[in-house]
Amino acid sequence: MTASSSFSVAGKRVVVVGAARSGIAAAELLVRRGATVTLTDTREGIDDEKRLRDAGVRLELGRHVSETLMSADLIVLSPGVPPRQTVIEQARKAGVPVIGELELASRWVRGRIVAVTGTKGKSTTTTLTGRMLEAGGHRVAVGGNIGVALSAQVDDSTDDTIHVVEASSFQLEGTDAFKPWIAVLLNFSPDHLDRHADAAEYAAAKSRIFANQTVDDWAVLNADDAASREIAREVRARRLLFAMEADLSDGVVIAGDSIVRRTHAGDQELVPLSAVRLLGRHLLSDVLAASAVASLVGVDPSAITRAVEGFSGLEHALEPVAEVGGVRFVNDSKATNIEAARRAIQSFEPGLIVILGGRFKGGSFADLREALIARRATVVAIGEARLLIHSALDGQVPIRDANDMGKAVRIAFGLAAPGSTVVLAPACASFDMFRDYAERGRVFKQEVARLAEEWSGAQEH
Repeated sequence: MTASSSFSVAGKRVVVVGAARSGIAAAELLVRRGATVTLTDTREGIDDEKRLRDAGVRLELGRHVSETLMSADLIVLSPGVPPRQTVIEQARKAGVPVIGELELASRWVRGRIVAVTGTKGKSTTTTLTGRMLEAGGHRVAVGGNIGVALSAQVDDSTDDTIHVVEASSFQLEGTDAFKPWIAVLLNFSPDHLDRHADAAEYAAAKSRIFANQTVDDWAVLNADDAASREIAREVRARRLLFAMEADLSDGVVIAGDSIVRRTHAGDQELVPLSAVRLLGRHLLSDVLAASAVASLVGVDPSAITRAVEGFSGLEHALEPVAEVGGVRFVNDSKATNIEAARRAIQSFEPGLIVILGGRFKGGSFADLREALIARRATVVAIGEARLLIHSALDGQVPIRDANDMGKAVRIAFGLAAPGSTVVLAPACASFDMFRDYAERGRVFKQEVARLAEEWSGAQEH
C-alpha cells in the first residue's frame, strides 16, 4: 500500500502554482483534504474558474504574489511550472516545502504504482500496460502525464488498484518520497533543454523514478539503450531487462515470431508478433516494455495478447491518417524531440517526405541527417526552427519551407510520388504555431482531409 498515513494538510495553507489539468486536480484534492487552498497562475483567466471558487479554492490570477507563496505551509507545483522561478526559490529558501503534483498525489493513493518514463514512448507504453493489466482482471487507473492527473485518482484509489502512471521529467523533478512498485525507463536522449539546464539535469530528473525503490520493487530497463542503463546503474530494485537487439539470457526479448520472457528455465511466450498492430519498429520496443510489466504483475499471456491485438496505437503517435493519390500520410505530432523524429523517419521506406520544425527544444537537427539521407527524404520545414533546420541539413537533404500546416501538406504532396509516405515528425515543440502537439496533429489531419477532398474533386473533372 502506497498511502502515507502521516501526511496531512488539514488546516494548512497550501498554494498550488499553475492552473492546468494537474494543478486544478491538486487544488480540488487539497480542499477535500481540509487545506486552505490558493491556486495561482500568471494567466488572467483559466478554465473552470466558477467551479473552483464554488469548491472553496481561492484564485490568484495574472501573476504569482510573493507574499502568498512566502506565507504558505506547502507549495505544490503543476508539472508545467519551472521550479526555479524567483518567487518559488524565495519561498523555498524561507523554508516553505515545495513538491510537485505527482508527489502530492502519490502520498495518498492506496494502491500500487507502476510508473513509466523515458524520452520517447511513454504514452504508448503507459496506455498499453493499462490495457494489459485490465485484460488480466486487475483494477487499473491510467493517467499522470496523460489523461487523468494522479490527484484526480486519489479518492477512488483502493488497496487493490494499480495506478499506471506516465511520469515526465517535469513531474519527477518535483518528487521526494515517490516510490513506484514497478518503475520503467524506456530510453534516454537529450530533450527539454529549454527547461532543464543541460542533459545531466534532465537525466537526474529521470533517475528520480528509482530513488526510493527497495529490493522489494522492480526496475524495468531497456538493455539496448546505454544511456538509460547508466541512469539506472545504482538502482536498488530488482531488474527486469527488455531488448530488441541485445542477447539476454534473462529478460523480455524477441525470439522467432514471438515476444518471450526468457529465464534460465526456458522461454515463456507472451505475445506473438502477428498480434502487434503498430507502425514503426521502435513502437515494438514499447510493446516489449509493457509486456515485461504485465509479466511481473502476473497477467496471463493470453490476456496480454488480447490487449495487444486490440491496440492500434495512440492518436498523434505514428497514426495512419489517409492515402491520397497513392501517397500515405502519417501523423507523429508526438515526436517532439530529435530522437523521436529520428525513430519515426527510420520507420519508413525511401522516398519519404518529412514535415519538420516548430519551437526548438534542444539537440541537433544534424542528428537526423543520416536517417534522412538513407531514406532519400525531402524535408518540409515549418515554424521557428526553419533556420536551424537549414543550417544543419542544407546541401545534403532537400528542404522546402512552408508558412503554415496547410501549405506544408500541399507542398509535401506535390513532392511525393505514389507509393511514398508523408510523415509529420516535427522534432520540436508546437507552441510557436499551436496550443500543443495534439492541436498540431489535428490540424495536420484536417489539412490532409481537405487535400483528399480537393484531389478527389479534381479526378472527377
